[in-house]
Amino acid sequence: MEKYYLAIDIGASSGRHMLAHLDQGKMVLEEMYRFENGMTEIDGEMCWDVEHLFAEIKNGMKMCVKAGKIPVSMGIDTWAVDFVLLDQKDNRIGNAVAYRDERTDGMDTYVYAVIPEAELYGCTGIQKQKFNTIYQLMALKQKKPEYLKKAEKMLMIPDYFHYMLTGVAVTEYTNATTTQLVNPVTKQWDMELIEKLGYKKEIFQEIKEPGTLLGELTEEVQKEVGFNCKVILPATHDTGSAVMAVPATKGDTLYISSGTWSLLGTEILEADCSKESQAKNFTNEGGYDYRFRYLKNIMGLWMIQSVRKEIAADLGFGEICEMAAKEQIASIVDCNDDRFLNPENMTKEVQKACEESNQQIPKGIAEVAAVIYNSLAKCYKLAVEELEEITGKKFLQMHIVGGGANADYLNRLTAKAIHKPVLAGPTEATAIGNIIAQIIADGQWKDLQEAREGVYQSFSIAEYQPE
Repeated sequence: MEKYYLAIDIGASSGRHMLAHLDQGKMVLEEMYRFENGMTEIDGEMCWDVEHLFAEIKNGMKMCVKAGKIPVSMGIDTWAVDFVLLDQKDNRIGNAVAYRDERTDGMDTYVYAVIPEAELYGCTGIQKQKFNTIYQLMALKQKKPEYLKKAEKMLMIPDYFHYMLTGVAVTEYTNATTTQLVNPVTKQWDMELIEKLGYKKEIFQEIKEPGTLLGELTEEVQKEVGFNCKVILPATHDTGSAVMAVPATKGDTLYISSGTWSLLGTEILEADCSKESQAKNFTNEGGYDYRFRYLKNIMGLWMIQSVRKEIAADLGFGEICEMAAKEQIASIVDCNDDRFLNPENMTKEVQKACEESNQQIPKGIAEVAAVIYNSLAKCYKLAVEELEEITGKKFLQMHIVGGGANADYLNRLTAKAIHKPVLAGPTEATAIGNIIAQIIADGQWKDLQEAREGVYQSFSIAEYQPE
């Protein structure tokens, strides 16, 4: 009888239930359910509809029953930094505000009045992103202090869903580190920093590692979905799970987790909180087995997703990629500029950036996409050079995992830009990494290295050579 493992992977635009089992050491993956996600404006704030998402989580679980494939365990991963607050009766306080909301504008000033930016990086190792949880909490402290006063629990988005499933409230390690409130040496909340900032320390839950058995489904959830199973914490930060699925079988790992964001980096065993690392804007996010994902956030395919929605909704991403490959436009924009974080119109913002820098202004989906793809490749090149300089390592090849691994034109541009072979795949890396944590916890793979070798054998990997 097969043992099934269920990964629920929720991204900024959609979520999916992926079921897996092992067949002669290879992972067999199938999609059970898919649903939409997106930000909604509520009371002037950009928010996540967490009630809708939790309903969809349970809907997808019911599909396992219909298929006669009951998982022995399950886990949920999502994006990072966002959270919900719960009161003493476990009622949600306020909206589940999204990281692209403008409430964090200017909040860095308040944080740095308490702890200088360089000192903050030195004690957390996390790069400055204006949407980090540390700034979101400061926004609440400044604008809605009554929320923090009433709060009894702060749960990151996947932790909230796990709590709804099991009644057990913890914070998973990889996602906790993205708050910019965790000490990279102790791997625990930096309570001294939290107290300095005036945040209510009682709301922070115990930090647990990926692979931890959280519990089983509550009786209420069991009745609704039709089965019971274990809930195992994956790396709940989707990038943390995606990096687990990088099929690196030897040497130092250079990767891009390519999706809405492009997370480019390597794995290190001790955080680099140096001034040089801060100056290059690298971050030390927690990874599986207390590794660090030493990486740089690059805007990623969010730009393409936005442009497609605006001017080419009838085209698939593959078609857009092929069209862009035929263009000769040489214009380049800085994908890391905050202007591309959440503009009213991404197409116009790209065009405006080209106009301001006296470059050819792209027109139509093919040219705009070509500018974005070429700009991403340039960002990747610069980030790889910086990474090799800081670490002193010379990487032999790059792995690209996630949905962006399907972007053939971007993969070719990347190999050419970084002068290294690019290995693209698997595309479902986040769900695969989520499942890896469950399989290791179940003892079917002994460790991460064996799991990565299993991934390499289980899924097709496309190779691109530098021209």
